[in-house]
Amino acid sequence: MHSINPSQKVRMFKSLLLLLLLATPAAWAGEAEIKQALQQNYPQLGEIRQVSPSPIPGLYEVVTPDHLFYTDDKVQYLFDGSIYELKSMRNLTDERERKVFAIDFNSLPLNLALKKVKGDGSRKLAIFTDPNCAFCKKLEHELQQVDNITIYRLLYPVFPGSDEKVRNVLCSKNPNQAWEDLLLRNVVPPTANCKTQTAKVLALGQKYRVSGTPTLIFADGSLVPGYMPAAALEKALDGASSGH
Repeated sequence: MHSINPSQKVRMFKSLLLLLLLATPAAWAGEAEIKQALQQNYPQLGEIRQVSPSPIPGLYEVVTPDHLFYTDDKVQYLFDGSIYELKSMRNLTDERERKVFAIDFNSLPLNLALKKVKGDGSRKLAIFTDPNCAFCKKLEHELQQVDNITIYRLLYPVFPGSDEKVRNVLCSKNPNQAWEDLLLRNVVPPTANCKTQTAKVLALGQKYRVSGTPTLIFADGSLVPGYMPAAALEKALDGASSGH
Protein backbone atom coordinates (compact mmCIF):
# COMPACT_ATOMS: atom_id res chain seq x y z
CA MET A 1 0.00 0.00 0.00
CA HIS A 2 1.36 3.41 -0.99
CA SER A 3 1.35 6.18 1.57
CA ILE A 4 0.05 9.63 0.65
CA ASN A 5 2.37 12.53 1.33
CA PRO A 6 1.08 15.89 2.69
CA SER A 7 1.22 17.69 -0.65
CA GLN A 8 -0.91 14.97 -2.28
CA LYS A 9 -3.44 15.30 0.55
CA VAL A 10 -3.73 19.04 -0.06
CA ARG A 11 -4.28 18.51 -3.79
CA MET A 12 -6.91 15.82 -3.13
CA PHE A 13 -8.73 18.08 -0.63
CA LYS A 14 -8.77 20.99 -3.12
CA SER A 15 -10.12 18.70 -5.85
CA LEU A 16 -12.85 17.36 -3.55
CA LEU A 17 -13.79 20.88 -2.45
CA LEU A 18 -14.04 22.00 -6.07
CA LEU A 19 -16.35 19.07 -6.88
CA LEU A 20 -18.57 19.91 -3.92
CA LEU A 21 -18.80 23.55 -4.98
CA LEU A 22 -19.69 22.57 -8.53
CA ALA A 23 -22.31 20.11 -7.33
CA THR A 24 -23.98 22.51 -4.86
CA PRO A 25 -26.19 25.35 -6.16
CA ALA A 26 -24.74 28.67 -5.13
CA ALA A 27 -26.69 30.77 -2.68
CA TRP A 28 -28.00 34.07 -3.98
CA ALA A 29 -25.99 37.06 -2.87
CA GLY A 30 -28.95 38.92 -1.41
CA GLU A 31 -32.47 40.23 -1.70
CA ALA A 32 -31.93 41.93 -5.07
CA GLU A 33 -30.74 38.70 -6.70
CA ILE A 34 -33.62 36.69 -5.21
CA LYS A 35 -36.12 39.27 -6.45
CA GLN A 36 -34.61 39.19 -9.94
CA ALA A 37 -34.64 35.38 -10.04
CA LEU A 38 -38.32 35.27 -9.03
CA GLN A 39 -39.33 37.88 -11.57
CA GLN A 40 -37.44 36.23 -14.41
CA ASN A 41 -38.28 32.59 -13.70
CA TYR A 42 -41.72 32.75 -12.11
CA PRO A 43 -43.77 35.49 -13.82
CA GLN A 44 -46.98 33.79 -12.62
CA LEU A 45 -46.32 35.30 -9.19
CA GLY A 46 -46.92 38.74 -10.64
CA GLU A 47 -45.05 41.85 -9.57
CA ILE A 48 -42.48 41.25 -6.82
CA ARG A 49 -42.63 44.41 -4.76
CA GLN A 50 -39.95 43.55 -2.24
CA VAL A 51 -37.79 40.77 -0.84
CA SER A 52 -36.43 40.95 2.70
CA PRO A 53 -35.07 38.55 5.34
CA SER A 54 -37.66 36.77 7.49
CA PRO A 55 -37.23 36.00 11.21
CA ILE A 56 -35.93 32.55 10.18
CA PRO A 57 -32.31 32.47 8.92
CA GLY A 58 -32.11 31.51 5.25
CA LEU A 59 -35.80 32.24 4.63
CA TYR A 60 -36.86 35.39 2.78
CA GLU A 61 -40.11 37.29 2.76
CA VAL A 62 -41.55 37.89 -0.72
CA VAL A 63 -44.22 40.58 -1.13
CA THR A 64 -46.50 40.78 -4.17
CA PRO A 65 -49.32 43.32 -4.57
CA ASP A 66 -51.78 41.06 -2.75
CA HIS A 67 -49.85 38.38 -0.87
CA LEU A 68 -46.87 37.56 1.32
CA PHE A 69 -44.85 34.42 0.53
CA TYR A 70 -41.52 33.01 1.67
CA THR A 71 -38.65 31.52 -0.33
CA ASP A 72 -35.23 30.05 0.46
CA ASP A 73 -31.97 31.76 -0.48
CA LYS A 74 -31.58 29.55 -3.57
CA VAL A 75 -35.11 30.21 -4.80
CA GLN A 76 -35.88 26.50 -4.97
CA TYR A 77 -39.02 26.53 -2.81
CA LEU A 78 -41.99 28.80 -2.22
CA PHE A 79 -43.78 28.74 1.13
CA ASP A 80 -47.34 30.03 1.57
CA GLY A 81 -48.38 30.12 5.22
CA SER A 82 -47.86 31.72 8.62
CA ILE A 83 -44.80 31.83 10.84
CA TYR A 84 -45.54 31.65 14.56
CA GLU A 85 -43.21 32.49 17.40
CA LEU A 86 -43.87 29.53 19.71
CA LYS A 87 -42.97 31.21 23.00
CA SER A 88 -45.58 33.94 22.59
CA MET A 89 -47.70 32.20 19.90
CA ARG A 90 -47.59 35.46 17.93
CA ASN A 91 -48.47 35.14 14.26
CA LEU A 92 -45.47 36.98 12.80
CA THR A 93 -46.77 36.69 9.25
CA ASP A 94 -50.05 38.32 10.20
CA GLU A 95 -48.20 41.16 11.92
CA ARG A 96 -46.04 41.73 8.87
CA GLU A 97 -49.00 41.67 6.49
CA ARG A 98 -50.70 44.38 8.51
CA LYS A 99 -47.63 46.59 8.10
CA VAL A 100 -46.79 45.69 4.50
CA PHE A 101 -50.36 46.15 3.26
CA ALA A 102 -51.19 49.08 5.53
CA ILE A 103 -53.58 51.63 4.07
CA ASP A 104 -53.28 55.41 4.33
CA PHE A 105 -56.39 55.99 6.43
CA ASN A 106 -56.61 59.64 5.40
CA SER A 107 -56.74 58.62 1.73
CA LEU A 108 -59.88 56.51 2.21
CA PRO A 109 -62.97 57.95 0.50
CA LEU A 110 -64.84 58.15 3.80
CA ASN A 111 -67.63 60.11 2.16
CA LEU A 112 -68.85 56.69 1.00
CA ALA A 113 -69.34 55.57 4.61
CA LEU A 114 -71.98 56.01 7.28
CA LYS A 115 -70.26 58.14 9.93
CA LYS A 116 -71.07 57.65 13.61
CA VAL A 117 -69.35 59.69 16.34
CA LYS A 118 -69.37 58.45 19.93
CA GLY A 119 -67.97 60.48 22.82
CA ASP A 120 -65.14 62.74 21.69
CA GLY A 121 -64.68 60.70 18.48
CA SER A 122 -60.89 60.82 18.88
CA ARG A 123 -60.22 57.24 17.78
CA LYS A 124 -61.05 56.22 14.23
CA LEU A 125 -62.22 52.95 12.72
CA ALA A 126 -63.49 52.08 9.24
CA ILE A 127 -65.44 48.85 8.75
CA PHE A 128 -66.44 46.94 5.64
CA THR A 129 -69.68 45.36 6.82
CA ASP A 130 -72.64 43.39 5.49
CA PRO A 131 -76.19 43.25 6.96
CA ASN A 132 -76.44 39.48 6.52
CA CYS A 133 -73.08 38.75 8.13
CA ALA A 134 -73.44 37.10 11.56
CA PHE A 135 -70.05 38.33 12.77
CA CYS A 136 -70.87 41.86 11.63
CA LYS A 137 -73.88 41.74 13.95
CA LYS A 138 -71.68 40.48 16.80
CA LEU A 139 -69.23 43.30 16.09
CA GLU A 140 -72.01 45.88 16.29
CA HIS A 141 -72.91 44.62 19.77
CA GLU A 142 -69.28 44.93 20.83
CA LEU A 143 -69.06 48.47 19.44
CA GLN A 144 -71.87 49.48 21.78
CA GLN A 145 -69.33 49.06 24.61
CA VAL A 146 -66.68 51.26 22.93
CA ASP A 147 -66.66 55.03 23.46
CA ASN A 148 -64.64 57.99 22.13
CA ILE A 149 -64.61 56.64 18.61
CA THR A 150 -65.59 57.73 15.11
CA ILE A 151 -66.92 54.76 13.14
CA TYR A 152 -67.05 54.79 9.37
CA ARG A 153 -69.29 51.96 8.19
CA LEU A 154 -68.67 51.00 4.57
CA LEU A 155 -71.73 48.95 3.63
CA TYR A 156 -70.33 46.11 1.57
CA PRO A 157 -73.11 43.76 0.35
CA VAL A 158 -71.44 40.45 -0.50
CA PHE A 159 -74.00 38.02 0.94
CA PRO A 160 -77.12 37.02 -1.06
CA GLY A 161 -79.92 39.52 -0.53
CA SER A 162 -77.68 42.06 1.16
CA ASP A 163 -77.77 44.59 -1.67
CA GLU A 164 -81.48 45.26 -1.12
CA LYS A 165 -81.05 45.70 2.64
CA VAL A 166 -78.12 48.04 2.11
CA ARG A 167 -80.14 50.14 -0.33
CA ASN A 168 -83.07 50.35 2.10
CA VAL A 169 -80.74 51.46 4.90
CA LEU A 170 -78.97 54.07 2.80
CA CYS A 171 -82.24 55.45 1.47
CA SER A 172 -83.86 55.77 4.88
CA LYS A 173 -84.29 59.13 6.67
CA ASN A 174 -81.65 58.23 9.26
CA PRO A 175 -79.28 55.64 7.77
CA ASN A 176 -77.17 55.25 10.94
CA GLN A 177 -80.23 54.56 13.04
CA ALA A 178 -81.67 52.23 10.40
CA TRP A 179 -78.39 50.29 10.32
CA GLU A 180 -78.22 49.86 14.08
CA ASP A 181 -81.90 48.95 14.27
CA LEU A 182 -81.33 46.26 11.65
CA LEU A 183 -78.19 44.69 13.07
CA LEU A 184 -78.80 45.17 16.80
CA ARG A 185 -82.57 44.76 16.99
CA ASN A 186 -83.44 42.98 13.75
CA VAL A 187 -85.78 45.80 12.73
CA VAL A 188 -85.98 45.69 8.94
CA PRO A 189 -86.12 49.15 7.29
CA PRO A 190 -88.98 49.84 4.90
CA THR A 191 -88.41 49.34 1.21
CA ALA A 192 -86.93 52.43 -0.37
CA ASN A 193 -85.29 53.42 -3.60
CA CYS A 194 -82.66 56.09 -4.21
CA LYS A 195 -79.28 56.48 -5.82
CA THR A 196 -76.49 54.98 -3.70
CA GLN A 197 -72.70 54.70 -3.99
CA THR A 198 -72.58 50.99 -3.21
CA ALA A 199 -70.79 50.20 -6.48
CA LYS A 200 -67.93 52.48 -5.40
CA VAL A 201 -67.74 50.76 -2.00
CA LEU A 202 -67.55 47.36 -3.71
CA ALA A 203 -64.76 48.64 -5.97
CA LEU A 204 -62.94 50.03 -2.94
CA GLY A 205 -63.15 46.67 -1.20
CA GLN A 206 -61.72 44.90 -4.22
CA LYS A 207 -58.90 47.43 -4.37
CA TYR A 208 -57.94 46.66 -0.78
CA ARG A 209 -58.38 42.88 -1.11
CA VAL A 210 -61.38 42.73 1.21
CA SER A 211 -62.55 39.14 0.83
CA GLY A 212 -64.94 38.94 3.77
CA THR A 213 -66.86 40.89 6.39
CA PRO A 214 -66.32 42.38 8.79
CA THR A 215 -62.98 43.86 7.78
CA LEU A 216 -61.60 46.60 10.01
CA ILE A 217 -59.20 49.40 9.10
CA PHE A 218 -57.59 51.25 12.01
CA ALA A 219 -56.14 54.76 12.03
CA ASP A 220 -52.59 53.47 11.55
CA GLY A 221 -53.68 51.82 8.30
CA SER A 222 -53.65 48.24 9.58
CA LEU A 223 -56.30 46.08 7.94
CA VAL A 224 -57.73 43.35 10.17
CA PRO A 225 -60.19 40.80 8.78
CA GLY A 226 -62.75 39.38 11.17
CA TYR A 227 -64.70 40.07 14.34
CA MET A 228 -63.03 41.51 17.45
CA PRO A 229 -64.47 41.64 21.00
CA ALA A 230 -64.66 44.99 22.79
CA ALA A 231 -61.49 44.49 24.84
CA ALA A 232 -59.44 43.69 21.73
CA LEU A 233 -60.99 46.64 19.90
CA GLU A 234 -60.03 48.99 22.74
CA LYS A 235 -56.44 47.77 22.67
CA ALA A 236 -56.18 48.01 18.87
CA LEU A 237 -57.76 51.47 18.78
CA ASP A 238 -55.40 52.80 21.44
CA GLY A 239 -52.39 51.26 19.69
CA ALA A 240 -53.40 52.68 16.32
CA SER A 241 -53.94 56.14 17.80
CA SER A 242 -50.59 56.17 19.56
CA GLY A 243 -48.72 54.82 16.54
CA HIS A 244 -47.58 51.62 18.29
